[in-house]
Amino acid sequence: SVADDLILFLIAEENSRELAVLTDILTIIPPEAPAQDSPVSGKIIVFTGTLSRQSRNEAKAQAERLGAKVSGSVSSKTDYLVAGADAGSKATKAAQLGVTILDEDEWLALINMA
Repeated sequence: SVADDLILFLIAEENSRELAVLTDILTIIPPEAPAQDSPVSGKIIVFTGTLSRQSRNEAKAQAERLGAKVSGSVSSKTDYLVAGADAGSKATKAAQLGVTILDEDEWLALINMA
């Protein structure tokens, strides 16, 4: 049903004209290639808890721009756990596995954003 509605929207003459105008106006910029020479390039990072200086989504995007892989779970392959307030079970697991745990300030210092 959603696909049908989308098709109907796209083939409607008025919408087609609007999309053509937008196509002429918009410039699509390809994403930047991830950095290869950052201190976290090639590292696996997990974020947990509440960060105070940036949102978790902003931190994840920054890590990916710097060439890191962001994971949602801690494993023995995790290089860094960035722990904000109320980090919980991920911090416990990271400590058990010997994963380097950074607070937000240490994370920002590592990526030269402090």
